[in-house]
Amino acid sequence: MIYDELVKEINPSNIFVNEKMSKHTSFKVGGIADFFVIANDVKELIYILKVAKSLKIKTFIIGNGTNLIVKDSGFRGIIIKLNLKRLKIENERIFAGAGVPVALLSEFAYRNKIGNFEFLAGIPGTVGGAVKMNAGAYGSEVKDILLETLYLDERYNIKKLDNSCHEFEYRKSIFESKRWIILGSYFKTEKAESVEIKNKRDEFIKSRKEKQPLEFPNAGSIFKRGSDFIPAKLIDEAGLKGYKIGGAQISEKHAGFIINEKEATAKDIINLINYTKKQIKEKFNKDLELEVIIL
Repeated sequence: MIYDELVKEINPSNIFVNEKMSKHTSFKVGGIADFFVIANDVKELIYILKVAKSLKIKTFIIGNGTNLIVKDSGFRGIIIKLNLKRLKIENERIFAGAGVPVALLSEFAYRNKIGNFEFLAGIPGTVGGAVKMNAGAYGSEVKDILLETLYLDERYNIKKLDNSCHEFEYRKSIFESKRWIILGSYFKTEKAESVEIKNKRDEFIKSRKEKQPLEFPNAGSIFKRGSDFIPAKLIDEAGLKGYKIGGAQISEKHAGFIINEKEATAKDIINLINYTKKQIKEKFNKDLELEVIIL
């Protein structure tokens, strides 16, 4: 019945039944989703949401699944992958759809001699996720370059939100607490020298390769920085580098990362997260807050 409704407006090639979420997350773990549907435009997105609402089915929106752990039990409902990939310069602003990889946005800015996007080079994930969590690196954050965001509200209306109304904080925005769906964002276009941009991009990409365990499936930094501590430093000081549970391991290269070292399950990763939180609380009386989402 659900499939029959979806296929009325969605290409069958974009509807997957009983789909392994391990195929759609950077951790390469996760159970089966009842339905995995790709939305190629806003009209399709609204249709999928309306079908789900009429049939009282849960939905969850993803980009590239780079900040996500799906439990081994999977997801009872519809996972919607936003494939909104429009990327162009409009009225001296860059517009990037929610499904545009942020690394591609950084490269696009470079090709058009636009500065301040260098910190996004090499970051996995999409624009939608980056805006929602105010992604950042090397002293810069999305809030520094964003002008406004297009989003879909609970009544399927497309609205705009100015930067000042995003309620940006460290790895946080208003979209964390609202049931709004980011469709795309407009960004500043400050001209810069190509050589200067390239040098910064190359430096950041090199640093990532040297300091982060990119050779293993992972979801980036697992924990948010505290107001007075850096999680990776405490995890290192606690002697947890290299600690394993099942196929999941705290990276020996960067203690802030957990890696799928060898056929890990989502349970392995979650158990390792919980063990790490417990150890840091006991040793340093600090509470670690997750940066990744567990579904």
